Amino acid sequence: MSASAAPVPSEFNNENLEPMFSAEQIQTRIAELGAEIARDYAGRNPLLLGVLKGAFIFLSDLMRAIDMRVGVEFMAISSYGESTRSSGEVKIVKDLDVPIEGRDILIVEDIVDTGLTLSYLMANLHSRGASSVKLAALLNKQERRLREVPIDYLGFTIPDAFVVGYGLDFAERYRNLPYIAIIKDPTRD
Repeated sequence: MSASAAPVPSEFNNENLEPMFSAEQIQTRIAELGAEIARDYAGRNPLLLGVLKGAFIFLSDLMRAIDMRVGVEFMAISSYGESTRSSGEVKIVKDLDVPIEGRDILIVEDIVDTGLTLSYLMANLHSRGASSVKLAALLNKQERRLREVPIDYLGFTIPDAFVVGYGLDFAERYRNLPYIAIIKDPTRD
C-alpha cells in the first residue's frame, strides 16, 4: 500500500489570487472587439502590432476574432526608471521586421497604465509614416494615467490593483492563467 501523494499546488486555483474576469468573460469581450475592428477596418488590411510579452495571448485571441485579412508584427519595449513606475524613457528591445509606411497600425496591448510608454510608441509609429495608429487594450487602469492615450478598442477598465493572468505576469509567473486575477499579497509565493 502506498501513501497517498500530497496534492500538487495549482497556479490556476491559487488562494493568493482573487479572480476579476473569467476566461468566458474575456472571450466574450474579445469576440465583441473583433467584430467592431472588422467593421471599422472593412476593405483595409490593418497590421496588428503586439507589444511583448504581455499582449501575446490577447493578440492571438483577438486576431482570430477579426474576420478579415490582417497582418501581425511584434515589438518589445522597456521603460527605464523605478521598478514600479515608468519614467517614460523607452528602449526598443525588439523592433519591427517590416516597413509600416502607409499602413494602418493597430497596437495590441495588455494593459494601459501610466500611458507614458504607449504615448512614445504611438508617436514613434506615426513618425515612421503609418497611415493610422490606433490602440486595442485588454485592460485600462485609468487611475494611474500620467499621459492620456486614446484607447480605440477596450476590453475592461480596472481599479488600481496589481493584476495577473491571460498574459500579464508577476516576475514571469501567472501569464498562463486563463483568467485575470488580483494578487492579494505580492509578498507571498
